[in-house]
Amino acid sequence: MKPSRWLPFIVAIWGLVTTLSGLVQNFSGLVAIRFMLGLCEGGLLPGIILYLSTIYKRHELQLRVGVFYASASLSGAFGGLLATAILKMDGVGGIAGWRWIFILEGIATILIGAIATMLLPADISSAKFLSAEEKAFALRRFRSGNATVSQVPLSEAAQGIQQEKDGNQQTRRTALVRPSQETVNQEEEQFEWGEVIRGCVDVQVWLTGLSYLGLIVSLYSYSLFLPTIISGLGFSGGAAQLHTVPPYVPAVVLTVVVAVLADCLKWRGPFILICLPMTIAGYVLAIKAETNNGRYAAVFLMAAGVYPSGPCILSILPNNSSGHYKKATTTALQLMIANTGGFIATFVYTADQAPRYIRGHTISLAFVCLSWVLVAANVLYCIWENKARAEGKRQGNVEKYQELWDAGKTRAPIGDRSPDFRFTL
Repeated sequence: MKPSRWLPFIVAIWGLVTTLSGLVQNFSGLVAIRFMLGLCEGGLLPGIILYLSTIYKRHELQLRVGVFYASASLSGAFGGLLATAILKMDGVGGIAGWRWIFILEGIATILIGAIATMLLPADISSAKFLSAEEKAFALRRFRSGNATVSQVPLSEAAQGIQQEKDGNQQTRRTALVRPSQETVNQEEEQFEWGEVIRGCVDVQVWLTGLSYLGLIVSLYSYSLFLPTIISGLGFSGGAAQLHTVPPYVPAVVLTVVVAVLADCLKWRGPFILICLPMTIAGYVLAIKAETNNGRYAAVFLMAAGVYPSGPCILSILPNNSSGHYKKATTTALQLMIANTGGFIATFVYTADQAPRYIRGHTISLAFVCLSWVLVAANVLYCIWENKARAEGKRQGNVEKYQELWDAGKTRAPIGDRSPDFRFTL
């Protein structure tokens, strides 16, 4: 299914399930509806990241992911205020206020999905808002960055190593004759299970996936329990909801600023290593602070570090995986690993920890520190691999790929196996 149909479809289904959440009558119904909600939501974020990576060049991607992520941050900031307003509809039509929240927000999501079906292009060549010349230019520009990794051999057999003997009966080796090349663009690539396996065994998937799990624990627990944490600072009702908004403001600004700088410098991991210490400092301050003002300042630092790190880590694998189906696999697997952090986040902050929530802050702090270490490991791996490629130590990848091609085991492009491919830090 084309992304212009798949993404709006799962958004609309997600909205429908959200609307039905307002009709739940018992706990078993709630569990069932939440299961369906997660099932519908699961393919959305990896789908969006993969979709954007098929339209924008490698080092233009994070700004787009950053804008998307910033909008999610804003929804978290104003979601509480919107919920407070909708709760005032309590009793309207004989429906409780909390049910109206699910019903109205679900209907809005369905409408957005329907609008996206009409406006979202499947790819560059099908964008109705571009002229024929603009489409051709955009395609040329996008493909120019993938020329090396999109190559496949034309010949079915490479020229083997030839042996020639001179007059003294000594053997010498002649150079391997490379076959001519053609280019396979992402829309022409055929599905292969081998590419899925390549994605699953990529070390960067596991380093960044587990690192993102650490971020998710902090991110989800922060967004889910910020009103509770604010209440523990002495605020209640509408005042508590209002005080949840300001911490998101610098986080949103930093998310976009870091995304711009990351694309300009072609960095991903290094910015996470720069930003996460702010979150670490926030949790340490929250644990040690003796006043409510100090604890409130801590939540600003938590958000300011963790939110800009999200787009960075989401952009690493689309940048460092080449071959459409390998990229699809790595992007989805990273998020599958990371989203298990949602289970942990649910139990980080419990009522018995009020008002200081020291145990919850300590757990989140530990996961953020783990995330920092894993990102550092991934950056070092990329530096090591890029150095090896620059020194010519990965030229054997071409021969290995040629053997797979000649044996009929692959028709995918060489992708990130190419010695000329460089990983983004």
